[in-house]
Amino acid sequence: MPNTRSFKPKLTELSQKLDIDQVVGAPSESPDMDRRSRPLYETKDVPTEEVSGVLDIMPEGHGFLRPKYIPSDRDVYISASQIRRFNLRPGDLIEGGARPPKENERYFGLLQVNKVNGKDPEKLVGQSADGSRVKRVKFEDLTAIYPNKHLKLETGKQPLSARVIDLIAPIGFGQRGLIVSPPKAGKTTILKDIASGIAKNHPDVILMAVLVGERPEEVTDISRSIKGDVIASNFDEPAEAQTRAAEVALERAKRLVEEGKDIIILLDSITRLGRAYNLSVPPSGRTLSGGFDPVALYPPKHFFGAARNCEEGGSLTIIGTALVDTGSRMDDLIYEEFKGTGNMELHLDRQLAERRTYPAINIEASSTRQEQLLFDEPTYRQIVIMRRMLGILNENERTEVFLQRLAKTESNVEFLASLKDIK
Repeated sequence: MPNTRSFKPKLTELSQKLDIDQVVGAPSESPDMDRRSRPLYETKDVPTEEVSGVLDIMPEGHGFLRPKYIPSDRDVYISASQIRRFNLRPGDLIEGGARPPKENERYFGLLQVNKVNGKDPEKLVGQSADGSRVKRVKFEDLTAIYPNKHLKLETGKQPLSARVIDLIAPIGFGQRGLIVSPPKAGKTTILKDIASGIAKNHPDVILMAVLVGERPEEVTDISRSIKGDVIASNFDEPAEAQTRAAEVALERAKRLVEEGKDIIILLDSITRLGRAYNLSVPPSGRTLSGGFDPVALYPPKHFFGAARNCEEGGSLTIIGTALVDTGSRMDDLIYEEFKGTGNMELHLDRQLAERRTYPAINIEASSTRQEQLLFDEPTYRQIVIMRRMLGILNENERTEVFLQRLAKTESNVEFLASLKDIK
């Protein structure tokens, strides 16, 4: 096959004799030349910008890097070939160089992948000693076990809500917790107290708050109160945007757990997430109570069911809120479907909230499965004694007496030490 490069000087000389301005394949001196007809080697001069974002893969195969987890104008397009080449997964944190959008393009385009989750991308597609491809750990292949390490929330004498949770419904690494709350019972305050206790006692834990269909002022308040990533969608946004934000956050958490890290997601709320999926999923033709499509139950259950303590290392803790007593049959249905799926439940009481008793926690209904795994034996014996003493008290005064006694002590250790054994 003849070398086409040897013909270029002859073509150039011939074009000068024939007074031809442009030779096909040769660079043009005209600034008005169409960008698409420029030679490929001129793209080296295109300015690039360092970008990073969480990968969100579309059904068509390509994806977008989301700097803020939710769709925005700062998203960066990544091709399907790059995703396949580096064995990328949804939720990977990608860093690289991107070019500005061309004509009729909306997003930046990723030219080079520099890092994946802070590591060299070539290692994800490298070769092992026997020549086979190195496999990444899959979240679904990790072994789920009961939480066996206590996630301490107590930071001092106040707030009482953190101390009550540590005693009544303790949270462990990998817990799947449900906060059942009527309106105006203080669930948002409890979520902020949980986040504050985690940030102070466990600074190495990665904290994420996923707010679905929330009020804008609540988003601002929680963003200023929580030291972590806040992935929020307002109630006035389309249902697809609300569900997409939650899905990207969950995939990011899974990728971090695969690396052996401890992740905590505060979800507010499972009820609104279920409502959003009910509006966004294709209808199945069947309808449950309150007009709820049964197909819409599976995605939020998939989200909540991802919480687990992994035997190989790492954990994903999800503390979600569920709304009850709202007057909506759909909300009651969602709670009934999720009741019993978690291994920790914290119930808030409307009557206590109406009497301005905060935290309005229903002590009798709140508990944690296998809580003995979270405490040493002496502490667990003291907690059993506490439960027996609370069982003697009248239901209407149980929480108030407990809070008054707890407020008189400086710590939970002091409170438990003050209890006397009753047989």
